[in-house]
Amino acid sequence: MSQTAQKSKAAAAKPAPLVTFYRFIPQAPLPQRADRSAVGTLPTRAFRFCEAVVSASGFGYYLFPPMDFFLMWDGTRIFWRYAAADDWMPLHSAQFPDFSPYFDSIAPEGIKEFAPPFLSAMREPGIVQIWSGIVARTRPDVSLLLRAPANVPRVQHYEVFEGIIETDHWFGPLFNNFRITKTDTPVEFRAEEPFLQAVPLPRAVYDDATLNDYQLVADLKDLRPDEWEAYRHTVVRPNIQENRPRGQYAVSTRRRRRGAAHGGEGETS
Repeated sequence: MSQTAQKSKAAAAKPAPLVTFYRFIPQAPLPQRADRSAVGTLPTRAFRFCEAVVSASGFGYYLFPPMDFFLMWDGTRIFWRYAAADDWMPLHSAQFPDFSPYFDSIAPEGIKEFAPPFLSAMREPGIVQIWSGIVARTRPDVSLLLRAPANVPRVQHYEVFEGIIETDHWFGPLFNNFRITKTDTPVEFRAEEPFLQAVPLPRAVYDDATLNDYQLVADLKDLRPDEWEAYRHTVVRPNIQENRPRGQYAVSTRRRRRGAAHGGEGETS
């Protein structure tokens, strides 16, 4: 077998990346792996000892606005502006500046003139759809949950809707809806600050058949002996130790991960 054929065979055998991001708008910041310190905003004690918060913060990838811009809602209409704009502009649907001709200069025939809008005002009051300038493709049966960056403080006057996009077959703009929550106040979006977190989810995780497979134990008296023993192991034993170490959950979780990475179960206590 030739070297070229061997390389082709090896490439074919290699699984596709979990997610591939495609930058359409050249000015858009590239997505980044989400930061376990929530962009440095987590308190030091939480970062060191609260593995639950740290894991959630680093779960997924950050998406950024493709440029700095402002939105403002007067209670009826939405306006927008950016640095090069002379004044506030009423928003219906707006292309990213100079993107449409750039897109048309590269896109094949039949696709030209179909550049996605950057901003779109929705019919519902105060809601705007924003495109990150990014398109994504995931492995088969993996989707992307778009949500606000986990555990990053929100100081702007807007809320982020959450949405799941089946990016294994939807090869289109990664956009999301935002609700402006205060009228007559400029809301700033900065290209250097993440405004979305894309979280990969196997479709089976949110399938109805999976989510409907749950059980309720409605009374404390119904706990089984093995469940009481699990509670003893998790809650009671750490609290009766003479020199109780801080962050036991973080330590045991990280130890278990290391063990799994080396093919073992790892220590759990």
